[in-house]
Amino acid sequence: MHTIVDRLPDPGEKLGLAFSGGLDTRTAVAWLTKRGMNVYAYTADLGQPDEPNLGAVLAIAETHGAKVARLIDAREALAREGVVALACGAFFLQTAGRKYFNTTPLGRAVTATLIVRAMREDGVNYFGDGSTHRGNDIERFFRYGLLESETLRIYKPWLDQAFVAELGGRTEMSQYLAQIGLPYGTTDEKAYSTDANMLGATHEAKALEKLGVSMHVVDPIMGVAFWKRDVPIENETVEVSFARGMPFALNGSTFSSLTELIRQANQIAGRHGLGMSDQIENRVIFAKSRGIYEAPAMALLHIAYERLLSAIAPQNLLELYETLGRKLGRWLYEGRWFDPEAELVKRALLENIAALVTGTVTIELRRGDDYSIVATDCQVATYDAERLSMERTDGAFSPSDRIGQLHVGQAAIHDARALRGALDRYDVLELGESFGRGAGVRFR
Repeated sequence: MHTIVDRLPDPGEKLGLAFSGGLDTRTAVAWLTKRGMNVYAYTADLGQPDEPNLGAVLAIAETHGAKVARLIDAREALAREGVVALACGAFFLQTAGRKYFNTTPLGRAVTATLIVRAMREDGVNYFGDGSTHRGNDIERFFRYGLLESETLRIYKPWLDQAFVAELGGRTEMSQYLAQIGLPYGTTDEKAYSTDANMLGATHEAKALEKLGVSMHVVDPIMGVAFWKRDVPIENETVEVSFARGMPFALNGSTFSSLTELIRQANQIAGRHGLGMSDQIENRVIFAKSRGIYEAPAMALLHIAYERLLSAIAPQNLLELYETLGRKLGRWLYEGRWFDPEAELVKRALLENIAALVTGTVTIELRRGDDYSIVATDCQVATYDAERLSMERTDGAFSPSDRIGQLHVGQAAIHDARALRGALDRYDVLELGESFGRGAGVRFR
């Protein structure tokens, strides 16, 4: 049996659809319903900052023909996975030091998993979503769905040639909804598309596909447009506290859930426009896309976490955090967050590195990513001010100890000098010119 079906299932079948309420999923529900499908629309509550009334989204699904519309509370699950990603450093995409915190991939991991569990309760075995064949999400939903249920069958409207031929663009979809009496208003449509959850917002497509268009066209939904000098932003000091790698307090206040902590962190960091970045990324299909990202809470927590980690962990552990975290971030981006290899790396990082991170960092926030670390207080640290102090102290070793260390290192210096002398015998420019012509190496 083929897992993916490229044409409409038989009339009367139940089909679960991840429903966002946008143009594409509205069109899909209406089109599928008119062809006899029993559509079950599932909307995940991810604490979306741009969607305060998710009840209205369910009503839209029903208006467009959904037999059942359900809201799945995914907030705490998303907050938990976001904090795990933070503790593991699971972020591989960055430009000039500004990181993309994998907020959309985290949202897809939680959404797809919880929707398929709800589908099982409803006896629904066909699973679809609104992602197109050009993007990353079509693979993420596919992988997480099948990982949760081996009997699941996948039907995606944007892989059905009949659907694409009729409704392959935004214009055609808008026209179709108008024809069936369910017009989709586009008069105030933005110059870009937005996908958001409590961890972050992604803005892409349309005007943002042009690299000559800056993030200044974006109207932030999680913070302020810090680049506008007429937007007043006052300096603010915030304390961020971690216990065994997990954030638990802001300015000394604790929270009843990770969801509430992240909401508060978003408000604090958002007031300064912290955590916005402009990234060119390589999609899983080996083509590049461009996005403007917001993630104020993740950025704030990341600053504090890595400050503590740098004071606490020795060099070898920091290197493992960086290399394994980057690899894990790539797997997360590709929809492999719950695969066995990812679980192995997460466990190793959480139990052997994140568990060491307990302490508080005080940060002065100014404008955008302009901030200062004011104070760092660690429960345990390998940083020791006395060990390498420039003042007169007992220290960890004496001048004579250092002389011995330098003498031991002479062997490596001798080897490097000998090899450098051998390399000096070659004319590097002539060697380079000889490549491609079959010429031999020329000695001086």
